[in-house]
Amino acid sequence: MKHSFTSAASCGSVLAVCAMLFVQPGYAAQPPAAPASVQSPKAAAPVDLTGQWVSVITEDWRWRMVTPLKGDFANIPVNAAAKAVGQQWDPARDEAQGEQCKGYGAMAIMREPGRFRISWQDDTTLKIEADSGTQTRLLHFAGTPPTGERQLQGVSQAKWQSPPGGRGAFGIGITRVGNQSNTLEVATSRMRPGYLRKNGIPFSEDAKLTEFFDVVREPSGQEWLVITSIVEDPKYLNEPWVTSINLKKEKDADRPKWKPTSCSAR
Repeated sequence: MKHSFTSAASCGSVLAVCAMLFVQPGYAAQPPAAPASVQSPKAAAPVDLTGQWVSVITEDWRWRMVTPLKGDFANIPVNAAAKAVGQQWDPARDEAQGEQCKGYGAMAIMREPGRFRISWQDDTTLKIEADSGTQTRLLHFAGTPPTGERQLQGVSQAKWQSPPGGRGAFGIGITRVGNQSNTLEVATSRMRPGYLRKNGIPFSEDAKLTEFFDVVREPSGQEWLVITSIVEDPKYLNEPWVTSINLKKEKDADRPKWKPTSCSAR
């Protein structure tokens, strides 16, 4: 706050009034205002991601609906080291070693065809369950995430992100749900090495995954979840691998379609 005093006399008047306030009864120092209550990530969520969602395969059908052949590295910017590892892929060996879930880690699970259930495990943790491979991801908004041994799904840190200007619409008649801070950004690291695709294309323990979750709604009210993913791996990729997938929200009547299946190496 700026103060303007036009003369020494006025300055003295102000000081005199201040002195009177401090000596007059009833003008005791007021306690500081209580801080505004901080909402939990669950309570502050600007958009509802919860519910059952089903994959809609509109792109990359040949790599998502069937297991690609050995040596099919198309559409992923792999380097020579990744190709050398991928050429050694042996699903029978993975099965014998109990590693049939290597293609179901955080790097690949959201691209699996199937259904996903999203719910709040607690006020600061969003849970994603996949019926394909019966996998579970935990997205931590606050606190210290679990450490220890590397896991298939890694450690995911989540936060709400304000959308940049001009990203208010996704096409004619389709709009983003919510007005601000409605993009969920998830950064995942500390993953146990596995496959970017089930045909043995590897990622290393240095790989990082960044995802952006956006909910959009059609005029009919149908909701879609668009997930944009960026994979970075200094060991096996020449550049970041960027993809996007679409999930359609199902109604309560569709919940019986949920059929968990075990991991398959083939």
